[in-house]
Amino acid sequence: MIMNIKQEDNGKKGKFFVELDGKQEAEMTYTYAGSDKIIIDHTEVSEKLKGQGVGYKLVEAAVDFMRDKGLKVIPLCPFAAAVFKKKHEYSDRLA
Repeated sequence: MIMNIKQEDNGKKGKFFVELDGKQEAEMTYTYAGSDKIIIDHTEVSEKLKGQGVGYKLVEAAVDFMRDKGLKVIPLCPFAAAVFKKKHEYSDRLA
């Protein structure tokens, strides 16, 4: 299944999310901490998408976004924190 991850960002906070049939089925929310950091505070994946690596894809999208914008992350969400601990290739983004 091709996963299309979308992003909304208003300059103060934002989210990466996945929609299926017009309904949001997964999201990872973040808040800006100053001009150079974001705090990932919540990740949620619906039962419909569980076990398909969607949470990882949301974190990957966030890492790509942070690299593009020169941002670092404080992963307060336990899921995101676990992914950053496991994926050493993302450690360049940790604040």
